Amino acid sequence: MRETEPERQKLYYTIGEVSEMLDVNQSLLRYWESEFKTIKPKRSPKGTRYYSQKDIEEIKLIHYLLKERKLKIEGAKQVLKNKRESVARTQQVVERLQAIRDELAEIIDDME
Repeated sequence: MRETEPERQKLYYTIGEVSEMLDVNQSLLRYWESEFKTIKPKRSPKGTRYYSQKDIEEIKLIHYLLKERKLKIEGAKQVLKNKRESVARTQQVVERLQAIRDELAEIIDDME
């Protein structure tokens, strides 16, 4: 039997897909785009935003700082300016641990 190929990641995501991934409003993503100059989605001639994987990683980092660590926008900008790498590593670890927790919860539910 041939194993199925892992789901390939798309090159670009729409604002709706990104907002669904992070469970935030599209207007919040547009606001973060205006506040944080590191988020630079490509735009179609019609004006539709297309986020690359790099943009999504940046948005996840901002989401972590603002929603999880409860920083204000100015504080998040300062942290990104001074400690970007350490915060990025911490955010990735937290994301992995949450994925493990979700998987364990699913296993427990399946056992019952």
